[in-house]
Amino acid sequence: MASACSRGMAIEYYAAGDFSNAKQLFDGVAGLYRQEGWTTLLWETLGYLRECSRKLNSPKDFISYSLEMAALPLFSGTGEENRESKIKSGPAGSPTISMRENIQQEVINVLERKQSPEGNADGFNNAMEETTHLDIDQISPLRMVLIASVAFHDQSVKPDSPLLVSVSLLSHLPSPVVVDQLAVQFNQSSCNFVIHSTREDSPLDSDLHGQVQTTSLTLLTNKWMRLTHEIKSGQSGKLECLSVKATINKHLVICCHAESPASMEDFPLWKFEDQVETMPTKDNVLAFSGLKLIQVEEPDAQVDLVLNSAGPALVGEIFILPVTILSKGHAVHSGELKINLVDARGGGLLMSPREAEESESHHVELLGVSTVSDGKESKEEVDSIRQIQCSFGVVSVPTLSVGDSWSCKLEIKWHRAKSVMLYVSLGFSLGSSEEEALHRLNVHRSLQIEGQIPFLVTHQLLRPFRREPLLLSEIRSLGGEDQRCSLAMNESNMFIVNARNCTEIPLRLHSMTIEPDDNAKQLCSVQQFSGISSGHVVIAPSEEYKGIFSVNPRAINSNFHLGEICLKWSRDSSLGDQESHVIMKQMLPEVSVEEPPLVVSMECPPYAILGIPFTFYVKIHNSTSLLQEIKYSLVDSQNFVFSGAHNHAAFILPKSEHIVSHKLVPLGSSSQQLPRITVTSVRYSAALTPSISAATVFVYPSEPKFNLETSCLTSELRLVEN
Repeated sequence: MASACSRGMAIEYYAAGDFSNAKQLFDGVAGLYRQEGWTTLLWETLGYLRECSRKLNSPKDFISYSLEMAALPLFSGTGEENRESKIKSGPAGSPTISMRENIQQEVINVLERKQSPEGNADGFNNAMEETTHLDIDQISPLRMVLIASVAFHDQSVKPDSPLLVSVSLLSHLPSPVVVDQLAVQFNQSSCNFVIHSTREDSPLDSDLHGQVQTTSLTLLTNKWMRLTHEIKSGQSGKLECLSVKATINKHLVICCHAESPASMEDFPLWKFEDQVETMPTKDNVLAFSGLKLIQVEEPDAQVDLVLNSAGPALVGEIFILPVTILSKGHAVHSGELKINLVDARGGGLLMSPREAEESESHHVELLGVSTVSDGKESKEEVDSIRQIQCSFGVVSVPTLSVGDSWSCKLEIKWHRAKSVMLYVSLGFSLGSSEEEALHRLNVHRSLQIEGQIPFLVTHQLLRPFRREPLLLSEIRSLGGEDQRCSLAMNESNMFIVNARNCTEIPLRLHSMTIEPDDNAKQLCSVQQFSGISSGHVVIAPSEEYKGIFSVNPRAINSNFHLGEICLKWSRDSSLGDQESHVIMKQMLPEVSVEEPPLVVSMECPPYAILGIPFTFYVKIHNSTSLLQEIKYSLVDSQNFVFSGAHNHAAFILPKSEHIVSHKLVPLGSSSQQLPRITVTSVRYSAALTPSISAATVFVYPSEPKFNLETSCLTSELRLVEN
């Protein structure tokens, strides 16, 4: 109803001679008719618009509306007289094929100045330009008049290589259209080309640069005109066809925005017409997937980018990676080196999301870049990288002539064991001029670097040899979640640290220490029994180094921090490289220090002789101020004959000691297990049984011929190692 009212008002304005307001209203109504596909009403409205343009001396609008009318899908020639009597067609006349042909011929006559529209002929001719330009895009109503489809035959091409491009034109005008000149334009002007008609009076466009071809250019109704042309690809980047300009009758230039066959839409007004559907290209693949753009690949840069990896990176050290740029055939101007570190397992982040919320530390960090020469420029480059971010950096490369080289060193630090992909890209220009600066070449290199832990550090706490304290915290924690290790106060405990080389290269271990915190220094005594005497020890891959410490706590503490293990190590610099020491620290777990109420110790000779009896003592010390009742049991052993009771009970006074002795005669040689001893505390309902290693003694078949002190020391050390 709104469009009907607007149409009625426009007709009234037209009848009153107010052509400006009439044209404005008719334009709005015509837009609705195009959207709904009401071709008959659109024909009538375009007829009014044609007349308004003529009265307003607007030749361009007159030609535009006339060509749109001529391209409308109207009635066929059968029964035209009957249809004409039923349709009020307005000033345009009846919507017939013959009328469409007349309108098209009228446009040609106007362009050739052979005929002027009725009315103010002088004013209309004066407003006519030498050449009328019409621009047609994907949403223009003149798309039915002329459409241009462009498709490259390839998806990518090397620079300055030949490639084929297909240009197809389609027109719905009722009469054939003879094109004088066809100009195809690209985003790179060197690829532009012009196709001229075989007519002798066809004009030449001197403004277009490119190749020129001559052929017959005649567009038939609803039939694709297909042309294939060979061009040379230009510079690297995207090569896209922008437009196709068709010059008709010397005075009309229609510029069609190029469309890809793969994304070309149908004509809304012609969609349901009875016509043969044809493809823009004979090749079905191009008809369904052809594109108006192609990727011109970068030329092969004659510059080599070398990443010299020194094997795996180790956690804690500053990993040095040399990067060398060698100009073989291209000079390097305005060079820029981009470094990027990415997680090799994917995800991009070099830190976990949870750790990202808690701290700002990265698993892998790009510390800086240093050049070969020491100067201010190197220092500025390092600072600029640190100001960007921890996993990305940019370094400017000096100008290099052909044959020159430039080197720098990347300094990367691993805080965690992680596999990292290192991407290094070199971008440069071939010259210093503005045109050469716009064309940049790129060289990309990538390298996967494995971040490894240098040492796997484990530790083991051993209580005093043949001394078993009764620790109440261990009794309470049986079956519970708290499996914290417990130590007896004022007892010398053995602490063994194992450091195993987890890498594929030999490492030097310079020192191994236990550093307690300030409180632990006063509450606990830590002494080292074994040290590195020669300055360092070389540890081969998969080998271990053991450090032995004595830990003697002197105060009761349920959450006692022993401190941390500190290893000072370096790569084996036997090849002459500069040695850099790295300190590796590992926190020791918390322990519980308590005073044991009972301590059971065993005393026996360091060795025994077959068939000769010896005395075996079991001492139970009561360190409390209470009277302690104990029960004692001894299990028979087939390796010994002993005297004494198998079961025994006693009361131990406060701060005193109870001794149980047995006489044993060994019956077999080599390492033998002493009779199994169990001491049970009645008050605490807890039993103490010495370990297997503590209840082992070596039996010689006869008296050995060596120093007794050396033998004793050797036996004890062997038992400690076991």
